[in-house]
Amino acid sequence: MNRNVISIVLGGGRGTRLFPLTYTRSKPAVPIAGKYRLVDIPISNCLNSGLNKILVLTQFNSASLNSHIKNSFHFDIFSKGFVDILAAEQNVENESWYQGTADAVRQSMKHLEKYDYDYILILSGDQLYQMDFREMLDFHIENGGDLTIATIPVNAKDATGFGILKSDDEGNITSFYEKPEYDMLDGLKSEVSDENKHNGKEFLASMGIYIFTKTILKKMFDEGAGDDFGKDIIPSSIGKYKTLSYQYEGYWTDIGTIESFYEANLDLCQDLPQFNLFSSSPIYTRARMLPPSKINGSYVSKAVFGDGCIIMADKIENSVIGNRTRINKGSTIVNSYVMGADFYQNTTEIVLNDRKGRPNMGIGKYCYIEKAILDKNCYIGDNVKIIGGKHLPDGDYETHSVQDGIVVVKKGAVLPPGTHIG
Repeated sequence: MNRNVISIVLGGGRGTRLFPLTYTRSKPAVPIAGKYRLVDIPISNCLNSGLNKILVLTQFNSASLNSHIKNSFHFDIFSKGFVDILAAEQNVENESWYQGTADAVRQSMKHLEKYDYDYILILSGDQLYQMDFREMLDFHIENGGDLTIATIPVNAKDATGFGILKSDDEGNITSFYEKPEYDMLDGLKSEVSDENKHNGKEFLASMGIYIFTKTILKKMFDEGAGDDFGKDIIPSSIGKYKTLSYQYEGYWTDIGTIESFYEANLDLCQDLPQFNLFSSSPIYTRARMLPPSKINGSYVSKAVFGDGCIIMADKIENSVIGNRTRINKGSTIVNSYVMGADFYQNTTEIVLNDRKGRPNMGIGKYCYIEKAILDKNCYIGDNVKIIGGKHLPDGDYETHSVQDGIVVVKKGAVLPPGTHIG
């Protein structure tokens, strides 16, 4: 079957709900699982599906994302594959930046003219899932779709936070509501599997994954359908174009908030995590050539470690430890994500800091850290205590933020010895 496809990954806007992790980077560039970036997920799904023509649209805080893509995804000279960046630009025809998801694709269409493709796969850069897009493409082609939307069954509680679709028995979408009120849900149930029905998941939520037939998307843009896929393009396509729902039954989560980001990472520590890093479909990322992690005298339970770590902690439990993390003796890390570091500190600097009682990069001696996210390159002094929980009010401070009881220590923050948070 003809699968002449070009994939477009949306690089994300300001990502305010993930602040302060998005203070210096876009959402797709946020580190996840100790060694990856969020953008690695959609790109890897494409490559594992045999789709190797990929464009990433970037705009806000894009330097970190651009650098990661440039250093991560290379194809040999005999391959027609690529992962290229399309940065937002002002030109003589349009002096404004991207005004929404659809506008980002609309403004980029002129750059797609040099490629041969029949279908456009549009993906979000901030979701966690494993999906074979070939099955969705086959469904789109076999059913003569103009637009196919990947959907996932959700319960009534979650439905109010998504774009909810109603479909008929043949998968045709008959109505769409962006984040409907709870009292609107009664008429929005769709046909789902018996298992999902038993679990109360009878509402189909848009996953933000779309397949357009090329000629139809161009026609929609010519008609001026709007700037956003969820708010404008999808509602206007129903009844006018053949708009289909492709139900996905696997694990999928939208990394939209600090709480969802925290929970998705810590779930990786479980015996059987919902997102399987050890499957036959690998997640590709930058090859850093780091040494293996070294652990000395630590009690470790349900933990995930990146590369190049030096660990002398007393205890690490239910936590993700990122690349190049250093944790000194006597420290305890519980229910936390420590992102690690972008580089190793100079040995001379470490010795000098020790003499002067200044924190080194990483976590010092006799610290206790619970329910926290430590962004990269943090300097945590000796005897620091960070204890997150619902007892802490939300707030933003010089070195850290608190959201939903989770303490987020900012990138490069310095916490002097004896600091207490919580």
